[in-house]
Amino acid sequence: MKRILAALIVLITAANISLAQTPKIEFKEETYDFGQVEETGGPIEHKFVFTNKGKSPLIIQGVKASCGCTTPSWTKEPVLPGADGHITARYDPANRPGAFTKSLTVTSNADPNVTRVYIKGMVNPKPKTTQNQYPVKLGNLRMKYRSMHMGDVSTKEPVTKKFEIYNDSDAPLTFTEKVDAPSYVKVSFEPSTIAPQEEGKLVVTYDGKAKNDFGTVIDNISVYTNEETDSKKDFRVQATIKEYFPPMTAEELAKAPKLHIESTTYDFGTIKTGQKVDTEYTLVNTGKSTLNIRAAKTTCGCTIAELSKENLAPGESVQLKVIFDSTDRRGNQQKSINIFSNDPQKPAQRVILKGKVDA
Repeated sequence: MKRILAALIVLITAANISLAQTPKIEFKEETYDFGQVEETGGPIEHKFVFTNKGKSPLIIQGVKASCGCTTPSWTKEPVLPGADGHITARYDPANRPGAFTKSLTVTSNADPNVTRVYIKGMVNPKPKTTQNQYPVKLGNLRMKYRSMHMGDVSTKEPVTKKFEIYNDSDAPLTFTEKVDAPSYVKVSFEPSTIAPQEEGKLVVTYDGKAKNDFGTVIDNISVYTNEETDSKKDFRVQATIKEYFPPMTAEELAKAPKLHIESTTYDFGTIKTGQKVDTEYTLVNTGKSTLNIRAAKTTCGCTIAELSKENLAPGESVQLKVIFDSTDRRGNQQKSINIFSNDPQKPAQRVILKGKVDA
């Protein structure tokens, strides 16, 4: 027992001596804030200075940045006890507007062998050019988008949205009264003549009820200007039409139609390119009055939805047949069929067809 005790004392003493001789890394600061920097100002650097507070030489074995935007460098030679070394962080703010916080993980022969330092700051974005703000160019007219998204459009009343446009010329740009658009889409301009290098508004009013459709719809629109060339401007208007139902009492809802779909997902497994798959979904009216299925729309031209009848009496059902054509398709597939009805509580429901197509 005495021998064991003596051996333990020797080991503990040796460990304490070894620990006392271990190098120790101590940074003067562990976080540095660059504050406000400009995105176009080029890379920025900060040097983290550390001191070896240990009793033996300190060796930096490696420094790893948390992001490719940060490049580290460091003292490569051993740092003697009491001497200083450094870790330099170089950050490139290009294309990185906004706040940032990055870390550098330092591995060394010190105790502990892993430490971290941090840089942070705020990158002020570079000023936007006209080309950045209005990337779509149609003659002298610049637009932010080629497709004007109206968002959700109710059948209750028309929806109006304004989109910013820009005259990218040295002469006034005048819009004529000629507009190629369906009757349910109205287009105007504020002002009708835009001064050189000035902004204006493209005003679109969409009548969802007059469109007489549901779900996502896209219309092609053309407007005309006084330019000698490129006077015709083509763009798209996209809307998601939803049916409006007036507020209903609990008693009215209890008497309303109700669409129930027995199974909403069908997995056809794996098929070969060029094969067709078909399945059926059972739609049931579990309400107390006639259910009218307004439309069954697919999200892909490769999928067809067929319905034998649109009106279902209470308790009546119908099969929605869906056919998927895998021609020119590869890999995992998931297609949606959106079903619109006069169910006031769930006027839009969806079924899914999915599987895999092998070449």
